[in-house]
Amino acid sequence: MPRIERLTLSNGLNLMLCHAPWLTRSAAALRVMAGSHDAPPAWPGLAHFLEHLLFLGTERFSREDGLMAFVQRHGGQLNASTRERATDYFFELAPAVFEPGLERLCDMLAHPRLAVAEQCREREVLHAEFIAWARDAESCHQHHLLQPLNPAHPLRGFHAGNRYSLPVPNPAFQRDLWAFHRQFYQGAQMTLCLSGPQSLATLRRLGERYGALFAIGTRGLQRPAPPLLGHTSVPCSPPDPQRLHLLFACEDLPVGSDEAVAFLCHWLHGIEGFKATARYHFQGQLLLEIECHPASADTAARFFDWLRFFAGHWPQRVEQYRLLHQRQWQTGSALTLARHLSERQPADLSEPGQQALRVLLGKLSPDVLLWPVPLVTVPASDWPLPLANPFLNIPIIDHRSVSLYLHWRLSGAHPALWRRLDAGLEGLREQARQAGVRLQFSAEADSWQLRLGGLQAPLLAVARQALDNLRSADSVARPAPALMPIRQLLKRLPELYPDARPSPAGDDVQALWSASRWTSLALDLNDHKALGELLRHMPGQPAAAPHAVPAPRPGQHWHVEPCESSEHALLLFCPTPSSTLRDEAAWRLLAHLLQAPFYQRLRVDLQLGYAVFSSLRQLDGHTGLLFGVQSPATPVAELRVHIQAFIHDLPALIMAADLPAQRQALLDQLGMDDEQTREWQWQAHLAGRGAGYLDELALALDALDSDALVHAAGQLRRGDGGAWVIASQVISKHYRA
Repeated sequence: MPRIERLTLSNGLNLMLCHAPWLTRSAAALRVMAGSHDAPPAWPGLAHFLEHLLFLGTERFSREDGLMAFVQRHGGQLNASTRERATDYFFELAPAVFEPGLERLCDMLAHPRLAVAEQCREREVLHAEFIAWARDAESCHQHHLLQPLNPAHPLRGFHAGNRYSLPVPNPAFQRDLWAFHRQFYQGAQMTLCLSGPQSLATLRRLGERYGALFAIGTRGLQRPAPPLLGHTSVPCSPPDPQRLHLLFACEDLPVGSDEAVAFLCHWLHGIEGFKATARYHFQGQLLLEIECHPASADTAARFFDWLRFFAGHWPQRVEQYRLLHQRQWQTGSALTLARHLSERQPADLSEPGQQALRVLLGKLSPDVLLWPVPLVTVPASDWPLPLANPFLNIPIIDHRSVSLYLHWRLSGAHPALWRRLDAGLEGLREQARQAGVRLQFSAEADSWQLRLGGLQAPLLAVARQALDNLRSADSVARPAPALMPIRQLLKRLPELYPDARPSPAGDDVQALWSASRWTSLALDLNDHKALGELLRHMPGQPAAAPHAVPAPRPGQHWHVEPCESSEHALLLFCPTPSSTLRDEAAWRLLAHLLQAPFYQRLRVDLQLGYAVFSSLRQLDGHTGLLFGVQSPATPVAELRVHIQAFIHDLPALIMAADLPAQRQALLDQLGMDDEQTREWQWQAHLAGRGAGYLDELALALDALDSDALVHAAGQLRRGDGGAWVIASQVISKHYRA
């Protein structure tokens, strides 16, 4: 188990340290105890706006050298989130570059620049997010569900922010913005958590050094919210008669209710037809949502019957729940552990938690539903207790992470059959996650892939069960929820590239498996006997030779993917012009160089939208550059023109870059033994490369100079390797040139 240390700095900041020697990365998570409900009522969205502004640079670190650019440059991950009563900032990096990342995080929160001109530009980004939110059917549905709440409760308000609620030039707004920062972005209102393989002494030194950047303060009480229910008229009918939501509004819950809610939601997730979510939980108030399938009075009655059963049997599940949380501490990533501590996520069901659960179960009656449902009588059921997770009982001897990749080449694309097989893995996927194993089953054109990563002992057991499940297509795939356009395009890209052959008639899963050819790759797995036994039971036949990567297909290849949203989205995928290691190295370094400038140009300078990204993407052994944009107002044809203009300007960007530093940052990522580099090895295996791939790639990267990159940029601009465009609307031929 990780070693945890807690201390309070002289400025009031709570510092939490987590030492886990088996981690390969380090993470920081900082929670500010203030959220959207704590902002001045005159300026809805001010807290969310400030979260955005803090990433715009400081006097010490410009935006180009700030936390976001630094983390992107070094292959890490970061994000931030403004909730009702807290704001979270977090990132994960390699231990070697963790300290400068932590310095940037603390500096940007403690010493923001908040220039008015930058505020005006960033406000337009929030406005684009607001437009997308206002047009999103699910967001509107969720907003309507809250209408029966007390009108005075902040949950009924608007807190995202837009150009009308954030009058940046107004002196009163500026005074309140700075006052909010002084009041809450000080030591006593913050919890900083650091996790990683470093010793507790090293983490303590880092936390004390950079935590001291925050001003001294005292912890202030967040203003309490009014009652959830008040004098208000309830709308005549729910927002969508095809969906049934049981929304419980509970008051005066005791200490430990966070543990009780997490425990209840966990066990309810295992009951088919119900999905539980704590929509709001603060100072004894709880808004608990249970979505029921199918949407009928009988289903609601079944829920209350299950609740009565659970009230008498939950003590029998406490030990299984303890094992689950113990495994999460043993297998969580650095970022997962840091966020777990900073957000004070429930770690178990303690004695106060058990007392709170009894109180909570007593409150969950039809009387506290926001939307009344007709009460019907159903026969009392003898509900089975949720089955224990068999993978949690497997002893863990070695904390090191291993990976197993399995790939089947099929006779053609079978998307409908893949969805049914994937549905059959749904329960196993959750059990695997609880046991510390990541399980992913994906389809790419005419191939299927099963990826597993995590602890070796449960991983092999999960793999055996997954193969058993995949032999049968008995499950029925549920309708997928509507995705935001850019996510819908990303989901379709692997199915469309490089051009899936149509599936033959019929979906006979046994015949399909019999005709398939498989290949595998195991990384760091040392139980060779168990692995050999697993592979002997693989469906299909082993491939006689590596799959030949097809030659590039120059030219532009178009696909329109209609989306429910009125927003505009476009993906551009540009494969390398050849499968040589030199081309792959050049494409990787190009992707590394242009990630931050592309975001700066299209999102910040041009204000095209809030979903803007570029990255290197590998599909079935092919390497390529991927560009993506979603915009509320700019048509896809114009988005394509802006991307082309950016690619045209790449030579100037290359000549101005610090190429040795950028190349070294990418080489450092190659030296990491983590999920990212393992995926690179898997893609190289699919492309027929040998075990020395990472070393060979490092040599190819080291040989690149500015001239080689400018040449690669020319290949990209001309489309020597082809260009696959997926758009949410048709683009006229005038814009396709």
